[in-house]
Amino acid sequence: MPRPLRVGLQLPEVERVVEWPEVAALAQAAERAGFDSIWLGDHLLYPEEDDRPERGPREVWTLLSGLAAVTRRVQLGPLVACAGFHPPAVLAKMAATVDEISGGRLILGLGSGWNEYEFRAFGIPFDRRVSRFDEAFTIVRGLLAGDRVTLAGRWWQVDDAVLLPPPRRRVPLMIGSNGPRTLALTLPHVDAWNTWYDAYGNTAAGFATLNGEITAAAVAAGRSPEAIDRSACVHVLLDRAAGERPILPDAPPLEGGPDELATALRDLADAGADEAILVVDPITLSSVERLGEVLTRLDR
Repeated sequence: MPRPLRVGLQLPEVERVVEWPEVAALAQAAERAGFDSIWLGDHLLYPEEDDRPERGPREVWTLLSGLAAVTRRVQLGPLVACAGFHPPAVLAKMAATVDEISGGRLILGLGSGWNEYEFRAFGIPFDRRVSRFDEAFTIVRGLLAGDRVTLAGRWWQVDDAVLLPPPRRRVPLMIGSNGPRTLALTLPHVDAWNTWYDAYGNTAAGFATLNGEITAAAVAAGRSPEAIDRSACVHVLLDRAAGERPILPDAPPLEGGPDELATALRDLADAGADEAILVVDPITLSSVERLGEVLTRLDR
């Protein structure tokens, strides 16, 4: 029997400039509405493009610490943390600290990054990203499991590193990638896999196809497919006139009333999703409240 679909919400990133009081209010409203998780993108800077100016979000780990302190129930996580932005042992320490503040509610989403513009602007190496990620992932997962870690890698080195105080638990790991090499490196170890909506066309049928590929990759990696949760970001457009996010022709957003949206999410669950992370346009307090009606129509 399939597990009930968990539903998360991505908070604003660069749709507009959002101050901390609104971020906190959105997270608390999502918790009241019944969302299971809250997510923040991990980016530093986006370039100017088309009619959109150069823009950047606030720093994700600082925001997650704040959200951990002002929420009580929802899971929290970066969607996804770029392993190249911090030395991996430091990243593990940051994750363990946020998990402590939240009372054990962090999910550590990880990826290797893709936006070369922000890497260059902030002086972070962009080359050999998967090779760098491989070493970083080894360090992060070992430390968060409570191990002492020594690694003399090409890109990263640690010498008998340990997290003290020790993590309260092994923080769940989620990989945000569809790349064959990254999947082969991570699927033997992660708790969950996540994909952005443009990778599967934002449709249940598209997700079913991609999900089958992940199942095959898990088997090839020697892992039971059932041991890996499947998480899909879903673009939801509530108001075309007030929309702030570009509409992708190959991945049209979900639209409609509560019943139509609930049906689309049930279809996604039937296609194999354990979790749907809603990327909502516009993302406002009224949007969160409207989506609460959708959640009441799901069997959760």
